[in-house]
Amino acid sequence: MSAEVSTDIPEPREGRRRVKELECMVSDVVMETPDTATLYLFTGNERLSYEPGHFISIDPHQFEALERWVQFLEDSKGHRETARAYSLASAPHEKYLAITVKEERYLSGMTKYPPLLSPLLVRRLLKGTRMVVVGFAGPYILPPDIESRTDHLVHVCAGSGSVPNYSIIKHAIANGMKLRHTLIYSNKTWEDVIFRDQLEALARKHPDKLKVVHTLTRDPAPSTRGPNVLQGRINPALLKELIGDVKASEVFTCGPAITKFDKQAAREKGVEPTPRFLETVLSALAEIGVEKKRIHRESYG
Repeated sequence: MSAEVSTDIPEPREGRRRVKELECMVSDVVMETPDTATLYLFTGNERLSYEPGHFISIDPHQFEALERWVQFLEDSKGHRETARAYSLASAPHEKYLAITVKEERYLSGMTKYPPLLSPLLVRRLLKGTRMVVVGFAGPYILPPDIESRTDHLVHVCAGSGSVPNYSIIKHAIANGMKLRHTLIYSNKTWEDVIFRDQLEALARKHPDKLKVVHTLTRDPAPSTRGPNVLQGRINPALLKELIGDVKASEVFTCGPAITKFDKQAAREKGVEPTPRFLETVLSALAEIGVEKKRIHRESYG
């Protein structure tokens, strides 16, 4: 997930910003949905210093299978291909690093270039593959004083935007933090829900700590999926109901946002770019009175 983060999110605590190369081996690949996989990475280090919500970066140049694609795209774009950033699905107390990657698709007339790295990571990476990752980075983390600021975290996510939030939730529960979590999670269908079983198990085990509400936009029968599965998109009324006290809760929201390609295409047409998930959520939060200082955001796309 490439991150484009807001500037009002606090930087990682001093002493934790250790961006470095890590040699790792893929110990397992687990398909979470038909187009999304979690890669478990063994580094040989018992304890890795990172924050839940951090991401690692992977350089596509290290994969021989991508050599021709890399050369083609660099010739087409006129610049060197950059590393891709993927949020950690793991939490610091867990044995393995893990990233969860959703395969990007090439859509004729909508996507400027074919995706490079995510198809390889999701479909073709074998157990035992060795690679180098760069970690750890990203400001989408819990502020050190979060427990003095609130006792209620509201996570508003779409698609693979759930990945860093899943790490944050697991970390907070495992460490006995005095926080309760409400996850409002938007997907197209029930089959698209990443960590569906894991989230259900976590909410069942810790009902006082975690509530999960799903919103499905294209599922034919959402009401049959359970009492907390709703039809439609996330809207101001739903957010107001689930957030409760907007003056006392903190919101972590992550999902697709307007990209630079969207902005370029809109300029060429002389129109404003169409808001995507993140812009819509931020507008809804403002409408119900959530202050900007209580919103932490990360985007991809």
